[in-house]
Amino acid sequence: MDETTADLDTIPEGFEGQRMLVVPRRLIGKALQHPVTGRLLVTDAGWFPHAARHGRDRPRGAPEHLMLLCTNGNGWCRTEEGQFPVTPGGVVLLPADRPHAYGATPENPWTLWWFHFTGTDAADLAHAARAAAGGPVTHLRDPAPVASLVSQVIDALDSGPTTAGLTRATGAAWNALAQVIANGRRAPGPSLSPLERAVEHLRSTAPQRTSVSALASMVGLSTSQLTALFRRHLGVSPLRYQTQLRMGRARELLDGTTLPIAAVARAVGYDDAMYFSRQFTQSHGSSPTAYRNRPSSP
Repeated sequence: MDETTADLDTIPEGFEGQRMLVVPRRLIGKALQHPVTGRLLVTDAGWFPHAARHGRDRPRGAPEHLMLLCTNGNGWCRTEEGQFPVTPGGVVLLPADRPHAYGATPENPWTLWWFHFTGTDAADLAHAARAAAGGPVTHLRDPAPVASLVSQVIDALDSGPTTAGLTRATGAAWNALAQVIANGRRAPGPSLSPLERAVEHLRSTAPQRTSVSALASMVGLSTSQLTALFRRHLGVSPLRYQTQLRMGRARELLDGTTLPIAAVARAVGYDDAMYFSRQFTQSHGSSPTAYRNRPSSP
């Protein structure tokens, strides 16, 4: 991609804890011929936590459309329409091949969720999102659901540049853009609490693991604040809660199917069946096989 940083004091990536996935360029042409990913294809996606000195300056724009979501801190963006501040909940929508620049503020750098997208329907979706926003920047009262969807885009790309992975990324990206179109510029009002939003993300993405730092940034909290909320209200840490979700699904599969234990393990996110069995035994006091073979209630 033809990109240059805004100046020598800014950097395009390389932030502690970041996730960034790029689809190999040799695969993009083939993916654009597919009936689903040809309509909307995510080519790059990422999460940059507390991205100090982050910045981009593209005098000729980018080959793809961009969506950026700020969940913490502050930043700015500049387009042909002017320069705009970006605050928590801010979504930046940048069309392909148009000059733009953006960056984090030095005093309070943003946490950014983002993806690039192209395809036959991409321009229409980008235009609809910008039209709903009335410009390049809109604001979500509750950015957590969109951050969750971008996280799912990243997870899908991280599973490998397969047709299945790219298709899952397409679905999550389409949903994220639809959420922006429907919910941009929302007036203040009651919303889910940070804990409720975190739990909703974990339930909707299980058995996929989400790091505590990524989960906290989705809902605008520090990792210590989120962990404290989980322990106070749910009695467990976020990681333990994710394990409980996995084990709950494992019980359903053991009770309701004849899948082999190894297949149950894979279905709930464990590649190692022996490790799954140890985790299940630790949680339930019996092995998966013993749990399945227990006497039925009269």
